[in-house]
Parts: sequence; structure tokens; C-alpha cells
Amino acid sequence: QVQLVESGGGLVQPGGSLLLSCATSGNILSINVMRWYRQAPGKEREVVAAITSGGSTDYADPVKGRFTISRDNAKNTLYLQMNSLKPEDTAVYYCNADAEWGRRYNYWGQGTQVTVSS
Repeated sequence: QVQLVESGGGLVQPGGSLLLSCATSGNILSINVMRWYRQAPGKEREVVAAITSGGSTDYADPVKGRFTISRDNAKNTLYLQMNSLKPEDTAVYYCNADAEWGRRYNYWGQGTQVTVSS
């Protein structure tokens, strides 16, 4: 019912910046919460940031003050602006949609690789 496509990952040096995008197939405001997750090799997938349909945001402690989650409602696109990147930010980043349309729905994008290395 919802398709998510991430883009914007790549190789960046420590201290650099990247902008990740997540294009959705429908009205992004119909989704209760959208989240960015990441998964590093050998580690559990963890939530990075979240934004509700009302615009409230929340961040994991390791990225607080460095990452910003936002959306463009007209383009139905979610963003993650990542600044002051560190090697420990290296992971596959996933877009997630958490919706309530009479029942609970959950959707994932395919992921985009972010590598922070000198």
C-alpha cells in the first residue's frame, strides 16, 4: 500500500554532511509516524529519528544536535540531514512508515549505505 525509496547515501569523510531522502508513494501526512533507522554490521537495527504527522520530532541520543529529520509534504518526501558525521554513523539507513488505517501497517524502504571514513 505504501512504497518507500531511500536515496542520498555514499562515502563521506569524518566531519562531512549528507542528505538522505525517502520518497513515498502516497500522502505522507496520512502516515502517523515516519522514522529513520540504521543498522551497522553486526549490530541491531536502531531508530535514529522520528517525525509525526503533526510535525513533532524525536532523535536518538548519539545523533542529537547533528541530524535533522524533516519532510516536504507537497513532494511526499522524508529527509534526514546528517552533519558532523562520525565513523560510528556508518550503517545502512532505512526509511520506515508506521500507519494506522483501521489496523496497524508498517512499511520499509530498501535502505541506503552511508560510509564515514577517511
